[in-house]
Parts: sequence; C-alpha cells; structure tokens
Amino acid sequence: MSPPHCSFVIFFVFFLTSHSSVFSRILPKTSVTTTSILNVADSIHRTKYTSSFRLNQQEEQTHSPFSLTLHSRASVRGTEHSDYKSLTLARLNRDTARVKSLITRLDLAINNISKADLKPVTTMYTTTEEEDIEAPLISGTTQGSGEYFTRVGIGNPAREVYMVLDTGSDVNWLQCTPCADCYHQTEPIFEPSSSSSYEPLSCDTPQCNALEVSECRNATCLYEVSYGDGSYTVGDFATETLTIGSTLVQNVAIGCGHSNEGLFVGAAGLLGLGGGLLALPSQLNTTSFSYCLVDRDSDSASTVEFGTSLPPDAVVAPLLRNHQLDTFYYLGLTGISVGGELLQIPQSSFEMDESGSGGIIIDSGTAVTRLQTGIYNLLRDSFLKGTSDLEKAAGVAMFDTCYNLSAKTTIEVPTVAFHFPGGKMLALPAKNYMIPVDSVGTFCLAFAPTASSLAIIGNVQQQGTRVTFDLANSLIGFSSNKC
Repeated sequence: MSPPHCSFVIFFVFFLTSHSSVFSRILPKTSVTTTSILNVADSIHRTKYTSSFRLNQQEEQTHSPFSLTLHSRASVRGTEHSDYKSLTLARLNRDTARVKSLITRLDLAINNISKADLKPVTTMYTTTEEEDIEAPLISGTTQGSGEYFTRVGIGNPAREVYMVLDTGSDVNWLQCTPCADCYHQTEPIFEPSSSSSYEPLSCDTPQCNALEVSECRNATCLYEVSYGDGSYTVGDFATETLTIGSTLVQNVAIGCGHSNEGLFVGAAGLLGLGGGLLALPSQLNTTSFSYCLVDRDSDSASTVEFGTSLPPDAVVAPLLRNHQLDTFYYLGLTGISVGGELLQIPQSSFEMDESGSGGIIIDSGTAVTRLQTGIYNLLRDSFLKGTSDLEKAAGVAMFDTCYNLSAKTTIEVPTVAFHFPGGKMLALPAKNYMIPVDSVGTFCLAFAPTASSLAIIGNVQQQGTRVTFDLANSLIGFSSNKC
C-alpha cells in the first residue's frame, strides 16, 4: 500500500495534467498589470482643440537623413466639423469604408479574381493622345481618407507635397496635370513637365508588369488602382525622384494620376508601405522600417524611418505573409487578455488557413481594431465585468460599449493586452482602447466586431508605440513611448 503522501503526489500530477488547458489560460499575477489608469479630463480637453491645430514648421526636421515626418490628419487639414462627435462619426464612416476595401481585396485574391477581370461602371480617362483607359466611377465620401500624412519631395527640382502613408497599399501615386478628374488637394497639382527626372515607363518594364491592372498605349504603361471603398486613381506609370528627409532616391516607380476620385481629399496622393514589389520599402531595398503614430487628437509629429533596427526593449512578434496577397503584414498573435486573464480563445482563431483566409494584420490606415464577432464578444463581456462601477451610455456607431464619464477626472479600467509566442506581451495604455466620442464625457471601448475571417489591429491601438517591421528577419517589434 502506497504511503499517503505518494497518493497525494500522484493525484496532484494527474490534476495538473488533466487541467493544463485551464492553467495555461491564467497569467501569472506578477507578469501583467491588471488595471490601467485613464486620464478622462485630459482626453476631453484634447477633443476641444482639434479644429485649431497649426503645424509647427520646426517639427518638419526629421530625426535621421532617411526618414519622413509623420503628422495626424487633423494637424495637417484641421477639421470642418462643428463638434467632436460629428468628427468622430466622420472618422468611423471612413474607417468602415477602409475595412471594406481591405476585406474586398483579400477576398478577390483568395478567390483568384484579378481586378482586371472585373467589369465596373466606368468613366473614361482621356490621355494626351486622345486614347482611353477605364476606371470605376463610384463616388467616395467628400470627407477624405488617410489618418496620417507625411511631407515628401517629388521631382527635380523637388516639390514638397503631403502624401497619405498606408501599410495596406503597394502602389505609390499622386495627382498630375493635365487633370481629367481630380479631387481637391492642399497644394497645387504636380506638373510632370516641370520635373527633369520624370520618366514614363514602357510596357515591358518589370514595374509595369508588377501592376495588378495596367494597359499599354503608345508603348507607355498606364496604371489603374481601385479601392473597395469606391476610390480610384488612373494615369501614367513613371519613375521619379523622391526626396526622403535629406536623401534623394532616384527612379522610384510612381503613378501619375490624371483621373482620381474618392477618399483622398487633402493629400496629393499616397505612399504605399505594403509588402509588395512596388511598395516604397521594396523600391528602397530596405530591410526594415518603422513608424510611430502620434495621437490623432494632437498636433505633435513623429517619424517613419527606413533602415532602422529593432530596439532592444521591443516586444517582438512573428511577421507572417499571405501567399495569396503579399501586401498585408500579418501578425503572429496567440491571445488577448483583459484584466490579467487570457480570454478563452483557441490559438487557431488567429491563424491563417491554407487558402489564405483568416489571420490578423496590422494596418496603419484602419482606425479601430476589428476582431471576429465571437472573439470581440468575449473581450467586451470581460471588459464589462471589470467596469461594472462605471455609468453606461448608449452605443455610438460601431461601438456598443460606451460610458458616461462626464463626472470623472481619472478612472481605472481593466488592462487589455496582446500576447505573442514565447510569452511576449504588449499591454495597451487605457487611452488606446477607451476613447472619447464627444466633448461631454462619452467614452467607448474602441474595438469592433467583424463578420470577416480577417482581423485587423488598427491605428488607435498603435498610437504612441513605435512599430518596427524587420523584413529581413520576419519580425514585428512594438516599443512603447518611442515616438
């Protein structure tokens, strides 16, 4: 007969083994802060001054010779909205269109449908030779898109213009004269004839062949980029000199758009930071780049830097790619915790399947993080349990979990954290997931559900964190307070 203590050891080992799945979902209490402080008064104060932002010209000085200054949309364009709630609703409308465009693009790739196979309602872009190329004619919103802008020099001599920076796009482009159909932008439209370095690309070049949709007219390459939100740009594909910080970069493939419509009002065009061959990082032959997204209710500035190494204190996660679409940057996420406890989510919920469906991307152009509905519901319900002492408010647009904090100066809320392989964890500041939606104290949990299999980490959750894309080693690093 076994001694009593042996029986206890055997039972304890059996208990641990049979309940390992439960223990694996509970975080060590010493490894994570379970609550975070939100400065309610400061957040409300910021909402009252977004219409009076003025760019500090001294902030245009970049930190290194190969970097660009990054500004929030509000600091560049100001706002035409009379109050913060109408500004919030406009932002969320843009965000819904943005997410639709990303999901549409991925669905087309997974189903092996080329954009060239689509037959949209069309308008005609007439070239100087009176020839035509088709482009989808779907009116976008007049509010404009792009939450983060940068100043870049185009051509020789260089002309500085504001461009949207976008990790969800590959093709760089800007509006050009002659303009068949152009939206309003802050500066005069670029004139190719004024630049000695502008050179149209021929149809047999690798750059032209890398386009998803192109046509050949008089031996020169014409491009078309359409976005699932109804925006598009059509024109000549050329090479041009870009001035990035104090560095001149020659022969960058860029679209010269003569017909442009939709969600880009204010910016001269777009710089693609995606993972494709035509995106800026690939054309620069850089092995890494990083950005830090400043608070979009602030007039401060930060940078996007090329050739940067991972900071030693960065929280590192795997950078994954989709064999169906090389534009998006997928993240190796293993879990999400609320208040120090991991949500009961199978790790497979965050993984891509063999078809390229599923997974989670990190995106600079999407504002609010989208999670599959079941995962979102778990996060929301757990957050609600930890905020039962706060006064609830009616939902706003896509947000169903809101609070009336008008009588509060600071509050304590459960910490939301992302978890990565190897026990790595990124705890979000409270202001990155409890955001004001008006100027009178209504705050909402800034996550939203999606019916798509694709999840997205948006820029609200990235604010104040330097995100480094180590392309050579397939890693993404997160460094808090490194703007």
